[in-house]
Amino acid sequence: MRHVVRSTSCPTGRRTRSRRGSPSAPGIEIICRDRAPFFAEGATRGAPQALQVADRWHLWHNLGEAAEKCIYQHRDCLRRAPAPPDEPPKEADPTTSSPWQTGHRFAERTRAKHATIHALLDAGHSKRSVARQLGMTLNTVMRLSRATAPEEMFAGQWQSRATSLDAYKTYLDQRWQEGCTNAWKLWEEICEQGYPRGYGSVRDYVSRVLRGKPQPVGPRPPSARAVTRWPLSHPDALTEDDRLHLKAALANCPERATLPEHVRSFAHMVTHLQGDHLKQWIESARATTDLTSLSRFAPHLERDLDAVTAGLTQPWNSG
Repeated sequence: MRHVVRSTSCPTGRRTRSRRGSPSAPGIEIICRDRAPFFAEGATRGAPQALQVADRWHLWHNLGEAAEKCIYQHRDCLRRAPAPPDEPPKEADPTTSSPWQTGHRFAERTRAKHATIHALLDAGHSKRSVARQLGMTLNTVMRLSRATAPEEMFAGQWQSRATSLDAYKTYLDQRWQEGCTNAWKLWEEICEQGYPRGYGSVRDYVSRVLRGKPQPVGPRPPSARAVTRWPLSHPDALTEDDRLHLKAALANCPERATLPEHVRSFAHMVTHLQGDHLKQWIESARATTDLTSLSRFAPHLERDLDAVTAGLTQPWNSG
């Protein structure tokens, strides 16, 4: 009768250390464990004669995490371009295209002054009379009277001042059109691209500018997790819609097209216990420079090569 030990975390969540001089367990022949270094170290110290086997569930789970990161790195390919409009674009309303949107205190005050001055001038009052009645300087009244629309007054240092967000506004506008309306999510995405400031600037830009822009009507692109599930599932378990969505997702991104092949070849090793193909799979995955997370996952398997090979060859498994 073989003695098999399955390694698990202790209930307290702390690592257990082997005491110096602790006797080994000669009756243990096989240890099925996770690939965590402290599990390997404990198994080697406690039962050096035992065969260490990497648990297949954890191997598959780790592959799934690497695959999802690969999909997320190429998430731009999942976004669908908005359909071209059937009608020619209408001329933008100066009120909505102005940097001073409706509700901004400067804009509302300027619009009110412009309307009052033009109403008094149309009633026959002189500019000096209007200035006296409203308590304004004559120059202010003259400038507002010459403006056919209050938006012509929206100019100055605050309008043309450059900010650190300017370089990312095109990306924010694009993501807004694609359906992402969460300011915090948008801020996290541009931080990954190098945006150095805090969340407040993005929140203000979304509330003042993007909230007034229309969004395209249509289905949202699939999430990275949903796309990852399709190649990780058995082909016979996929519905026809899932197959079509997977095909469309791969067609939009040539770099991602090789991911299902790597996933299925690894699944074949797991289900058919073909650990002798592991080295070949590692070399193939390491060469996929476009799938960074997968190429990084391969060397991690190589560091624990004996246990992983045994896990893909022996019938022992924790799950």
